[in-house]
Amino acid sequence: MINRKKFKLNGDFWIDLFICVFLIAVCVVTLYPFLNVVALSFNVSSDSVRGGIYIWPRVFTMRNINEMLNRSNLDIAAVNSVTRTLIGTAVNVFFISMTAYVLSRRDFILRRQLTLLFTVSMYVSGGLIPYYLLIRSLGMMNSFRVYIIPGLISVYLVILMRTYMDTIPESLQESARIDGASDFYIYSRIILPLCLPSIATVVLFTSVGHWNSWFSALLYLSDATKFPVQIYLRKLLIQASNELAASAMEMESTLQVRYCAMFVTVLPILTVYPFFQKYFTKGVMIGAVKG
Repeated sequence: MINRKKFKLNGDFWIDLFICVFLIAVCVVTLYPFLNVVALSFNVSSDSVRGGIYIWPRVFTMRNINEMLNRSNLDIAAVNSVTRTLIGTAVNVFFISMTAYVLSRRDFILRRQLTLLFTVSMYVSGGLIPYYLLIRSLGMMNSFRVYIIPGLISVYLVILMRTYMDTIPESLQESARIDGASDFYIYSRIILPLCLPSIATVVLFTSVGHWNSWFSALLYLSDATKFPVQIYLRKLLIQASNELAASAMEMESTLQVRYCAMFVTVLPILTVYPFFQKYFTKGVMIGAVKG
């Protein structure tokens, strides 16, 4: 006879089943909009208006990508965005890590005062108009420097890295000082190699922020050759809205170009994120637990 107790389902099974179903539903809801945009990006415009396209193009074509490149200076904008992301991320990591190292030094007299000042700046700001006047007075209007200098340091990321550095044993730094190592040597040769998870977190946050940023270019730049890719995506979205009253074929073409632009702007982040996911999770969790 079959032992019925072996096939008895306990409460843990139903909880696990519910969690699995819930997570699958979340994945579907999260991935479907992006997959739908990809499918529409590579589908023929005249066929897309028929509907029924979900996660796979019905009539595949590369014409939409070519038209997107011809209708907008996306190549120049992409170079600007890549340049800004690479330079901005490298500069951010350097200054954020140095600031975090200074604040993590237990023998630094103004450690508590500066930490409090930095924390207050996260919640209190001078406003957009004073910020605009400051940028203009510093001579950064219509300059590539406006992408880099105003955002050199993120207080949140400084606190995150400082919290991570606090977990490093102080004995390592003391031993290095006894051997005659300078502060910069300790920072560059001892602290930074041990802070790879938090550095990966900073790289991910800053790179995504630089790549997706468009408001600074809209406010401070007038030279179209310096615009990032997000500005051109914004223009395509506005153009698509303005052409709703135009001919059906022109509207279809504009909509397909918009889908292509959305896909192209998201693709670099999706490509880079998997390589940083392990360090990103570890860095955020340590900062959350030790903070």
